Amino acid sequence: MVLAADSTCVAFDCLMCGRCCEGSGGIILSAKDLERICAHMGLSAKDFSERYAEQKRGKLGIKAGSDGFCVFFKKDRGCTVHQGRPDICRAWPYFKGNLTDPVSLEMAREDCPGINRKISFAGFREQGLNYLREHQLLHDGEPDAPNALNIKE
Repeated sequence: MVLAADSTCVAFDCLMCGRCCEGSGGIILSAKDLERICAHMGLSAKDFSERYAEQKRGKLGIKAGSDGFCVFFKKDRGCTVHQGRPDICRAWPYFKGNLTDPVSLEMAREDCPGINRKISFAGFREQGLNYLREHQLLHDGEPDAPNALNIKE
């Protein structure tokens, strides 16, 4: 794990609580995401889209279930497509808002117990950008990418 120069603590450690999987509207699929998740599930893009996706503001997104969570999140098992999950899920909590606005980061800290409360905003930002670079999750201006990952450094 990469540590920020001004900090000796890790910015984020996922506790598998599923809070980031709750709600509808945020799990947007790029073409690369759709290809990855379809390969993981052994489905065609058409079959996947008909069963698990919907159009959200002109982009393809994963549906939420009747419980308000992503259709692939199960409270007793977590993410059932973890290996094939979209970039937006791979990137949490290193979203544009949390990396550019200290108030947004504080709001995320209230919801996500995995975000270290002791790390500074600068330390969180540095670790987040490093993580996104290392995992090739930055999507500067790609039209089908989720807005939360369209980050200019």
